[in-house]
Amino acid sequence: MSDGFLNKVYNARNAASTRTLYDDWASTYEAEVGANGYVTPGRCAEALAQFMTDKSQPILDFGCGTGLSGLALKLAGFDVLDGQDLSADMLKKAKDKGIYRSLKLVEADGSPPCAPGTYAAIAAIGVIGAGAAPIALFDTLMESLDMGGFLLMSFNDHALEDPENEARLNDWVDRGEAVLRFKEYGPHLPGIDLKSNVYLLEKA
Repeated sequence: MSDGFLNKVYNARNAASTRTLYDDWASTYEAEVGANGYVTPGRCAEALAQFMTDKSQPILDFGCGTGLSGLALKLAGFDVLDGQDLSADMLKKAKDKGIYRSLKLVEADGSPPCAPGTYAAIAAIGVIGAGAAPIALFDTLMESLDMGGFLLMSFNDHALEDPENEARLNDWVDRGEAVLRFKEYGPHLPGIDLKSNVYLLEKA
């Protein structure tokens, strides 16, 4: 395990402490996750590219951090990206990449990030799970999509340890309110032998 922030990030904490941790981590985040081979953003972007054929439609990168997920989406051909995050320092790093149409600082209060229909897809890559956002965010994001909109997300091994997380996805699918278009288990941070599930859901 890394001696940096990766040995802290998966511990439970409140929203204020999470914001402080990510603010403190912003300057070294990309170096640390890069050194451990962070590949989930690329896996997610490839999954969305298989199903979202019109790449000119707007995408919300929710919990965008320093913009690694947005960069992966950009490299996959998606042109119109907006980002939201609770860390101002992370957003500064994302702005430096010059890939986002807009960036917004948000609160961890559970309010919807946008009105339904604003975005063709919402990406929440590595956003829900241990030490991050609660599973209630999944409902909020799904409710922020119109029918036919996509939710692109991931659960790493720590998030998968809590059965409630994947059960919430399955509940939407079982009720017929979402269709699971893609699910794949694979590498997340190979340097610390951590894997993740990538999911793409379409709101029904």
